[in-house]
Amino acid sequence: METEVTKSLILVKPEANTEVIAFYNQALSLRDFARARVIACNDDLKPANDDLIIIRKVKKAMEEKRKDYLKPFQDHVKETNEAYKTLMEPIEEADKITASKMLAFDAEQERKRKEQERINAERMKLAQDEMKLNGELSESVNLIEVIEPLPKQVRTDMGSSGQRDNWTFAVVNFALVPDEYKMLDSTKVGKLVRAGMRNIPGLNIFNKPSITVRG
Repeated sequence: METEVTKSLILVKPEANTEVIAFYNQALSLRDFARARVIACNDDLKPANDDLIIIRKVKKAMEEKRKDYLKPFQDHVKETNEAYKTLMEPIEEADKITASKMLAFDAEQERKRKEQERINAERMKLAQDEMKLNGELSESVNLIEVIEPLPKQVRTDMGSSGQRDNWTFAVVNFALVPDEYKMLDSTKVGKLVRAGMRNIPGLNIFNKPSITVRG
């Protein structure tokens, strides 16, 4: 029994489909009429109206044929993605956990190293202050050992891994963000304009009519 995908493989060349070719040839004729059409008076609108209705019907029919070709593939892609979403979960989790633990270790080592450097800096400062005050040190400066910075990459026979900078951002005060980096919410504005809003500071709201067809 043929699956939907198997059936769809038969329909891979719309340019060889007689029905599609018929629509195309009809579209060529309609295009030629449209190019030659002159609308100079009200009476000219009626044949234009009739042609426009035919044009929209042909457009709709051709679009439906296009969807017929694509739907089985799109359904298969959707089903494959959904299946793989579940199949990939364990390996994605393993990747996330391992990488996050490596990053956490790196971060903790870097924190310790900076803290050790801070302590040594404070001890050196105290020693310098004592030298200025007394001209000598009462005891030697007891500096703690500072751990070495971690290597940029970990290499084994299997391969290597390392950190890569990934700079990002978080908004702390939107009012302070320069205007050049702010984006207009065109979806929200569009809904307001279509609902009847006609005055929004900084925007020119205008009508851009289009022809609708019923037939």
